[in-house]
Amino acid sequence: MPTERSSVLPLITRAAEWPVRGLDVKRLRAEGHRPVPFRDVVLKVHQRCNLACDYCYVYEMADQSWRSRPIFMSETVWRAAADRMAAFARDNELDRMRLVLHGGEPLLAGIDRLSDLITEFRRACAGTTLRVQMQTNGVLLDRAKLEALQAHGVEIGVSVDGAQADHDRRRRHANGRGSFGAVEKALRLLMTDDYRESFAGLLCIVDPTTDPVATYEALLKYRPPTIDLLLPHANWDIPPDRPEGAGPTPYADWLIAVFDRWYRAPVQEVSIRLFEDVLALLLGGSSRSEQIGLSPVAVVVVESDGAIEQVDSLKSAYPGACDTGLNVLTDPLHAALDHPGIVARQIGLRALSETCLACPVRDVCGGGHYAHRYRGGRGFLNPSVYCADMLELIRHVRACVLTDLERRSTHDPA
Repeated sequence: MPTERSSVLPLITRAAEWPVRGLDVKRLRAEGHRPVPFRDVVLKVHQRCNLACDYCYVYEMADQSWRSRPIFMSETVWRAAADRMAAFARDNELDRMRLVLHGGEPLLAGIDRLSDLITEFRRACAGTTLRVQMQTNGVLLDRAKLEALQAHGVEIGVSVDGAQADHDRRRRHANGRGSFGAVEKALRLLMTDDYRESFAGLLCIVDPTTDPVATYEALLKYRPPTIDLLLPHANWDIPPDRPEGAGPTPYADWLIAVFDRWYRAPVQEVSIRLFEDVLALLLGGSSRSEQIGLSPVAVVVVESDGAIEQVDSLKSAYPGACDTGLNVLTDPLHAALDHPGIVARQIGLRALSETCLACPVRDVCGGGHYAHRYRGGRGFLNPSVYCADMLELIRHVRACVLTDLERRSTHDPA
């Protein structure tokens, strides 16, 4: 089985894979490359979850380090993390940073503990504008918690996978019971004028077995300010599911159907980051997402035991893929900027495989999501396992833009 092959490959082999081996950080620095300071700190405030989603990269894929970590982040750890973040902001003269409360399920930490934690971070980072966000499955989100989170200025993102039947098929409790009812109650609250300003948006995992337009419209009814459409985490050792009878690019086909519905709407109904990033890149701009483009990734994760890690999507690749060997109890955040894995995600074209470098859409695709490039024995110096899907999506969006530009130039000549 691919999963077994990924999990048992010896650690010495991992150390021989790119970028741990093959990326010369000292040489890059000598040639003038300078690290991009972290802007986002993701805090794993609770290590467990109250759902058992079958596609979860934290609990269902290669890295199982959650089992040996503290369930709660202790006050000692979060105070150290707050001090490290404040020092990093001062040292790099950052006027603003973002703190993301994450898990597991962050609300399992308890609202009192979260309130104390946020208060400590705002105190420590008093000289920096601190934006605080939370990503939750929404099951525990009620009026009392919303009141408390709103008082701390927390922006709340909720994970939901479309209509009830589709959501409950994947996002279930451990006993198999669906979670949609509880999530919808939370979303109904976030839609109201009382809490609208706290609503950061929705996160939805792409599932090519579902109706794409129906999924989009199910999400749209909650009037979210943004929607993030994410491909399921997968790689060359653990490939994504391909529906029986589907064509060669089922994920692109799904996304294209949503794009056409979104793009052709009379007015913009919602911000969809993936589509907006593709459009911006095609027109010479930059991306805001690690899914696409060559913009440097400026995110660092602090685990519940204080470990300073790379972005946690790498847990889908192999055990220890996120590790830096650093901890907020003993190390400053800037030490992580010299880790080859973090450097690799900040050097743009120099982190792409030969296949990607020769691709006509390389500057838009950017090699795809870094975690999706992994192949045992070679590391991350590969195209995305979703390469064909990304190529098809970008080609389609580009064709739509060119058609519109040609139509506009025909009807409105200079």
